[in-house]
Amino acid sequence: FEKKVASIEDSVLNYNRLNSKHNFDNFVVGSGNQLAYTAAQKICEGTSNYNPLFIYGGVGMGKTHLLNAIGIKMQKNLNVMFISAERFMYHFVRSIKSKDMVNFKDFFRKANVFIIDDIQFVRGKEIVQEEFFHTFNSLMDRGSQIVISSDRSPSSLDRIQDRIKSRLSGGLVVDIQSPDYELRIKILQKKFEEIQTTFGENINLSKEVFDFIASEFQSSLREMIGALNRLLAFVRLTNTECTTVSQCKVILKDLLDDKAKIINVEIIQKVVANYFHLSIQELLSPRRSRSLARPRQIAMYLAKKYTTKSLPEIGRKFSNRDHTTVIHAVKKVNQLMLADEYIKKNIIEIKKKLHQ
Repeated sequence: FEKKVASIEDSVLNYNRLNSKHNFDNFVVGSGNQLAYTAAQKICEGTSNYNPLFIYGGVGMGKTHLLNAIGIKMQKNLNVMFISAERFMYHFVRSIKSKDMVNFKDFFRKANVFIIDDIQFVRGKEIVQEEFFHTFNSLMDRGSQIVISSDRSPSSLDRIQDRIKSRLSGGLVVDIQSPDYELRIKILQKKFEEIQTTFGENINLSKEVFDFIASEFQSSLREMIGALNRLLAFVRLTNTECTTVSQCKVILKDLLDDKAKIINVEIIQKVVANYFHLSIQELLSPRRSRSLARPRQIAMYLAKKYTTKSLPEIGRKFSNRDHTTVIHAVKKVNQLMLADEYIKKNIIEIKKKLHQ
C-alpha cells in the first residue's frame, strides 16, 4: 500500500513541482489583477474564508503564476497539492486501469491546500467530473483550502455538471482582466531586469521598443514576454543593439504576421454567435429583437476594431446591411461600454476568445 501511494506521489511531483520563480514578489500588480492578487494574499495569511477561491481569465494572464505563488507560500506550514486538471485526469484514468482507485482517493484527499489549474479541461469528461466532485466535497469536509483556475467563469463552463458549477461558485470568484498599457509596461520592465540579472548582461532597449511591444501584444502576457525574449536573443546572438521600432518589426516579423492573419469578420461572427449561444443564421438574420440586435452590433463593432475592412464591406458581411447600420452599431456599443458594466464585461470576454 505504502509503495503504491509513493508511486502516485512521485509521479505527481515529477510533473507538478512548484516553480520558485513564480512567487508573489515578482507578480506585477495592476488594476486588472489587483482583486485576484489581494484574494490570493488573504488566503495565504489565513485572514479570509474564501473557499473555494476561483480565479479566471484568458490565456497568458498570470493565473498559473498566482496559483503557484499561493502554493509556495502555503507549503511552508501545510501539505499543498498543486496539479493541473489534465494531470488529475491522467492519474485518475491510470488508477482505474491499474485498479488502484483507493490509493488515488487517499492521495488526492489528504491535502490541506488543493490547487488545481485549468479546470476547463474536464469539460465533457463525465466520469472525471464525478471523481472531482467527490474529491472537492471530501476536501471541503476536512476544512482544506481549495484554489481553482479556469479560462472562464464557473457559469460559463459548458459541459460541466451543474452541481460542480454550483460548488465552484460557492466561494469567491475573481477574474484577471486584460492588462492595461501601464501594467504591460511594468511587466516588461520587470522581466527585462530579471533577464539582465540572470545573464549578467547590460543590453540597452529604448523606451520606443518597450512601447511597441506593449502596444502590439495586448492579448496575452505570455506572447508579450515571448516577443521580448525574441528581441533579447537576437541582440545576444548578433551582438547588435535594438533601439528602433523598425528593427523590432524586422526581428518580430513572423509573430506580427501571425497576429495580423488571425482575426477576420467571419471569425468575429463565429465567436460572437457562440458566446451568445446563437447560430450564424440568427446573428445575420433581418430580425431586430434585442437578443439578436445587441450581439449583431457587438460583432460589427469588433469587425471595425480588428479588421481593415471598410464600413460598406463590413455591412456586406452582415447580410448586405448599409454602412450607416455599421456606424450606428459602433456608436451604440461605444456608448454601452461606458454606461453598462455587463456589456463591457461581455466584450472583454469576447476579445479574449478572439485572441485565443
